Amino acid sequence: MRVIVDSNIVFSALVNSKSAIAEIVIGSGGKYKFYTSEYMLVELKNNHEKLKKASKLNDEEIYAAKHELFKYIDFITLEIIPEKFWLQAEQLVSEIDPDDIAFVALSLYLRAYLWTGDKKLYNGLKAKKIDKVISTIELQDIIRK
Repeated sequence: MRVIVDSNIVFSALVNSKSAIAEIVIGSGGKYKFYTSEYMLVELKNNHEKLKKASKLNDEEIYAAKHELFKYIDFITLEIIPEKFWLQAEQLVSEIDPDDIAFVALSLYLRAYLWTGDKKLYNGLKAKKIDKVISTIELQDIIRK
């Protein structure tokens, strides 16, 4: 199963490396293939101080946590996504949260689930009958089966 991880999922995994989110990514044993946008690296850099404060980790510990987590996530350049997926994603999220267009476009392009902890995004996509959006609880339920 292919899974796109959005910013809040990656951020949560880095804040608490023992969280259910981190355990899903690191402990999936290759059963799931995780992807995100290479822009995630820019977002993490821009929010480094926020990450330090939330995690109570120092710079070296954050670097180590990223190194460990990123072993299990493939970073995809957004330039490979064809325009039709960008347009479809824009239609889907323009009224929900335009900041999430890249994750939705990537999930459409890769025909992957979008794993998000953003309730507004999750509920908005579900309301638009998008079935390939998944919450942490739903992913945990699938893993347990």
